Amino acid sequence: MKASGTYRISNRARAYEACLEPSARSQRRIGRIVDSLRSQILEGGDSYRLRVRRILKDPREIYRLEIEVPELSFQRVTLLDRATLDRLLEPHEVRALVRGSILSR
Repeated sequence: MKASGTYRISNRARAYEACLEPSARSQRRIGRIVDSLRSQILEGGDSYRLRVRRILKDPREIYRLEIEVPELSFQRVTLLDRATLDRLLEPHEVRALVRGSILSR
């Protein structure tokens, strides 16, 4: 039996993030979210329904990315700004899958 208060650290890199300045923590978090979205889009291919819509134009462009997996009754909705959306669409494979799903730019 473990003594109270002794927990295994799941990811040591994240454990030291508290020592970083907030902007660096934010950029690492955004990077993890973008990587997760990219891998989910690529793993689903054409079987997932993807939708990208611009929901706000001023003062900053905000896009709503919807990934729907019908067989699992699952939907993931993420709000992204223009720079983060461009970062997500950098690989040609992801851009090809999302290209037909962008409703408004």
